[in-house]
Amino acid sequence: MEVVSTIFPYTAWNVPYIHSAFENSAATISGVEAAYKAFKKKGKIKKKLNFIAFGGDGGTYDIGFQSLSGAMERGHDILYVCYDNEVYMNTGIQRSSATPMGAHTTTSPAGRVIPGKTQFRKDLTEIMTAHDIPYVAQAAPSHWLDLTRKVEKALSIKGPTFINILSPCPLGWRYPPSQTIEISKLAVESRFWPLYEVENGKHKLTYKPKKEVSMEDWMKLQGRFRHLFTGKNKNVIKDCQKQVDRKWEKLWTLQS
Repeated sequence: MEVVSTIFPYTAWNVPYIHSAFENSAATISGVEAAYKAFKKKGKIKKKLNFIAFGGDGGTYDIGFQSLSGAMERGHDILYVCYDNEVYMNTGIQRSSATPMGAHTTTSPAGRVIPGKTQFRKDLTEIMTAHDIPYVAQAAPSHWLDLTRKVEKALSIKGPTFINILSPCPLGWRYPPSQTIEISKLAVESRFWPLYEVENGKHKLTYKPKKEVSMEDWMKLQGRFRHLFTGKNKNVIKDCQKQVDRKWEKLWTLQS
């Protein structure tokens, strides 16, 4: 969790940085931001500071969601960034509610009983939109300019803001590191990970795919979905495609 300023030059980032338990990022940043307001009111701090929290999908979608929702509801002036690699990577590649249907993980292993995770992923971006906060966005590293602009916009807005960033992981997704940007790009082109923002309740697509890319095209590059391309498991790919199509249609309607 990062508190952006230049008054503490002794950290690697040249800014003060608090490393809390990963489910506590939103609670910790809320406390720091509240303390800042108190000091500023007393005249002890005059400088404008930005407050940024980082959390993985496990610590954001799941075990840290309560504190995140509370921080958003209370209206803290913070930017929360979710580093979404779709699984609990740092503790052993366990499924999270961000994990796509059909993905193999250590706690949703593909085998004779189940074809990987059996549930669709949670739509956290829209859940954050439902908190009626000033700014929510989705971004991806393959579209770096879009990502940069969204961070700049979020930091320019007063109040709680949230950006969900897709973060492909070679180890957990089972692909060569050299394909990271390609896989990120295909996630966007396939509409699995739409790039959009919601500013003051208004949806806006910030990128519209120029060519038709199927979920199968995206999935086949990742070893975590390898089992879906054999036998009866192929139906899972069709179900995932239907879900993506449905969500895209809804998003398109919301931004119209």
